[in-house]
Amino acid sequence: MAQNQSLPKILAADDDPEILKMVEAALKPVGAELFTAEDGEKALETFLVEKPQLVILDVMMPGLTGWEVAKYIRERDEYKDVRLLMLTGIGETLNAATSPLIGADDHLDKPFAFNVLAARVRKLLDMESA
Repeated sequence: MAQNQSLPKILAADDDPEILKMVEAALKPVGAELFTAEDGEKALETFLVEKPQLVILDVMMPGLTGWEVAKYIRERDEYKDVRLLMLTGIGETLNAATSPLIGADDHLDKPFAFNVLAARVRKLLDMESA
């Protein structure tokens, strides 16, 4: 993998380590450098250090919520090209209603199918490079 310096960076934040393992497994075929965080503060810290092209956020996390992290990213012009995917178990209706309000590019409800998550991520990364 080291020979390809242009691997996209993805940050996945969720307070459930099992969900993070599933996201990692689902994204293996995508071919990206994956960073993980188990709370909102760590997610924001990792985001600022690694500057990923795509951030996958759970909504309900200790400390900062996924909504607060997304709001931080969306309020800054230098991050306007960062793609946001809300991956959460708050309920399909609430996820569909709130995700666009906070500037998310897409949303997916838990539980999720690996192939669906991988397809959404590929689509969002294609948008990023367009």
